[in-house]
Amino acid sequence: MALAAGRLIRVASVPASHVYVRHLADPLQDDGITRLADPAPSGPVTVSGQWWPPAMLSASWVREHRREFDVFHIQFGFDAEDVTCLQELVKALRKAGKPLIYTVHDLRNPHHHNRRDHDAQLDVLIPAADALITLTEGAAREIESRWGRRPAVLPHPHVVGFGRMGRQRPRTGEFRVGVHAKSVRASMDPLPVIRALTGVVPALPGGRLLVNIHHDVFDAGGQRHDPQLVRFLAGAARRWEIDLRVHDCLSDDELWDYLGSLDVSVLPYRFGTHSGWLEACYDLGTTVVAPDCGYICEQRPCLPYRHSEQGLDARSLQDAVTGAFRCQPCWRALPEDRLHERAALAAAHRRLYRELLS
Repeated sequence: MALAAGRLIRVASVPASHVYVRHLADPLQDDGITRLADPAPSGPVTVSGQWWPPAMLSASWVREHRREFDVFHIQFGFDAEDVTCLQELVKALRKAGKPLIYTVHDLRNPHHHNRRDHDAQLDVLIPAADALITLTEGAAREIESRWGRRPAVLPHPHVVGFGRMGRQRPRTGEFRVGVHAKSVRASMDPLPVIRALTGVVPALPGGRLLVNIHHDVFDAGGQRHDPQLVRFLAGAARRWEIDLRVHDCLSDDELWDYLGSLDVSVLPYRFGTHSGWLEACYDLGTTVVAPDCGYICEQRPCLPYRHSEQGLDARSLQDAVTGAFRCQPCWRALPEDRLHERAALAAAHRRLYRELLS
């Protein structure tokens, strides 16, 4: 049944509260779309506003709530879902007559050590989706090559708020290079990256290498404790090669302050597809040195280096950082450009939903 003109399009978005999804809404006017709030997750809630694991990703949820939404849009959150559950979800949506849209953020899951499970999930979602979106032309080409389907390519919206985005950058008199290892998820290999950087950053005039890592990796009793990485970081800190900072997850404001204080942020990924971190740096005017795995370097201007599951090319990383020092690139989003980009993204999603419902 076609959607009545002027009626709100109700989207079951998986999830709704992630910053990417929130920033698909038109900031200038009512875009005629309402996204259902994230249901409370079935498991224990450990973080305020937690949306994972998404309760919507079940056939039973679709059957129970089918009258409350018009389209079903998957973004993230199916990491732990087995293939059978996703197949049942697709069947339930078909039976309910609800279009499925899937935005392909990841062709390789950054939390999985191998690609087997994620590939199996993609083999369900990509053929079944009524429409596909991805973020870069490179990812679109890979999807077309692997599944014979060509997604729409829409850019990643801004990550940082407009007010914070336009704030003047601090002047430190240093050349500050940061590696944020966080909790060292599967896609990260920070040790060889940091080791290579200690061979070049401290030698640059004003060079300072900042390394951030979470307690769950650094502390001996931490769930992700990495003794080899910790030994290297502790030794490098004692030798004043790095400025080591150990903490738990930063708030958004703390993270923007940290990223805004850097001249360069080095992404220590050995595999991946796209990056929200890159988008945040672009919002704040921090130069990104990014690995050439996946399609990160297609998203926004950055300096590439060679890093993959086959290993790190340390010279290419060092050359990229010294190039950033020499050239001092200033790649920064203008708030007005991001505002218009976001309005265009909202319009593109509205058109896609209406086409599917007609």
